[in-house]
Amino acid sequence: MATKLHAEPELRVRERTPILKRSGMTLQEVLAGILANPPLGNSELPIAALAYNSRNVANGTLFFAIRGEKTDGNLFVLDAIERGAAAICSEMAQPWGPEWQTLYAKAARAPQTREIPAHVAWVRIDDARKAMALAAANFYRRPAEALQLVGITGTNGKTTTSYLVDSILRAAGRTTGLSGTISYRTPSAKVDASTTTPESLDLQKFLGEVRDAGGDAAVMEASSHALAMDRLWGLHFDVAIFTNLTRDHLDYHKTFDDYFAAKRRLFEGVGKGKAATGVTNTDDPYGTQLCGVAARTITYGLTNGAQIITKNYEITFAGLKFSAQTPAGKIDIESPLMGKINVYNILAAIGAGIALEIPNQTIAQGIAALKSVPGRFERVDCGQPFLVIVDYAHTDDALKNLLATAKEISRGGRIITLFGCGGDRDRTKRPLMGEAAGRASDLVILTSDNPRSEDPLLIINDALVGLQRTRTPYKVEADREKALALALDEARAGDIMLLAGKGHETYQVLKDRTIDFDDRKMAANILRERGYEK
Repeated sequence: MATKLHAEPELRVRERTPILKRSGMTLQEVLAGILANPPLGNSELPIAALAYNSRNVANGTLFFAIRGEKTDGNLFVLDAIERGAAAICSEMAQPWGPEWQTLYAKAARAPQTREIPAHVAWVRIDDARKAMALAAANFYRRPAEALQLVGITGTNGKTTTSYLVDSILRAAGRTTGLSGTISYRTPSAKVDASTTTPESLDLQKFLGEVRDAGGDAAVMEASSHALAMDRLWGLHFDVAIFTNLTRDHLDYHKTFDDYFAAKRRLFEGVGKGKAATGVTNTDDPYGTQLCGVAARTITYGLTNGAQIITKNYEITFAGLKFSAQTPAGKIDIESPLMGKINVYNILAAIGAGIALEIPNQTIAQGIAALKSVPGRFERVDCGQPFLVIVDYAHTDDALKNLLATAKEISRGGRIITLFGCGGDRDRTKRPLMGEAAGRASDLVILTSDNPRSEDPLLIINDALVGLQRTRTPYKVEADREKALALALDEARAGDIMLLAGKGHETYQVLKDRTIDFDDRKMAANILRERGYEK
């Protein structure tokens, strides 16, 4: 009979948790608050590490057999044991009954029949993902209880908003961690991000490193995948921010309602009760549905009714300038960030600052201190007489926002847009991206963007369906490096060149390999070859 997963008590400890060494933890201690019944085997086994990938298993590891999108961790139980696993946590009963034979048959693999060694404990659980999240919190001595947590969800704007909130917190003298699409940064180190929101085990390790380095707050992007997969389970958010919801990731979520439901979970709570304060964009119809979901709600937007609002904002080459009316009084904003989309991002960050009771002047200082965000409307300046902008826009809505920002700062020149669509991702957004680029550009260069296992030309054909509806002139070049050179050769004085899709990324994922590729460096090299040098 499967053991049951207990709901965690809704306890929030504000005092800093003492930093303790992880040595000497037993299986029972790691699983505290998770199991209603003891595991099959020795519950006093010492546990030295946790893992969900069998390749990371070493002696004394508790291995979580997680069912993933592409494979099932239960297929790697024997591999984990051979590498030294002391215990296995699985949603399946101990091998090798009929359900195991069915699993191997579906995976087209030979059935395994070797017995599990007597010294290896077997932990059966109803939900292995939630169990792993709670066990990881135990293993790293509940680091989130020493931190104020701010989570940001939405289709677009998560990264910039997270950087703004982090900058506000640091202006207030806080010591922070930042987790998102670009990198995972603790007070003492930074590494490139592999996913927007890491697996729960990795996330708890990250939070532990933030705490152990003297941190008292963490800001993190919360992707819909991560929320649906319970990577944030067991965390309590002091602030949950919603930016907007537009079409994306329907290859995974299948329906828009399911996509929104995943985002909503950040406000409803992920195992520790509702978020303390929800900050939501009420100019977005989905944002209005989040009012009242968290324990407290702060709304923002550009239309009447929002609690944090601005009616007049100035956009120049120098950035943004406006006054925000808030429940805490007026806040005068000056920011080097550009475009209407960043007005929304700044208003969201102001909401977080107010929720965390940060003074208005400090909020303004933190916003002004953020000069740029990697790969978000980032300039490539080699002294050329036209503007070159690199941006991560990889949905139709993000392209619309990018092009709208370009038009807002344009001085009469053309807008030339280079973009591609990712392979092995939602095909339905490709024609929408093509149409979005064509509607607001004077010339479009269609190319590749991480084609992965798909044929780049077939991906391009999907985007062409929408682009050709607009009758905008376009050129096709599947090789992204050649496409960049072609685009830059087209640019004339006063034009704005938009290199969309890859943003901060420094690689290109092809069918058989991943290569070094950075739009920013590549564009700068080509411009220097053309004789430009600042």
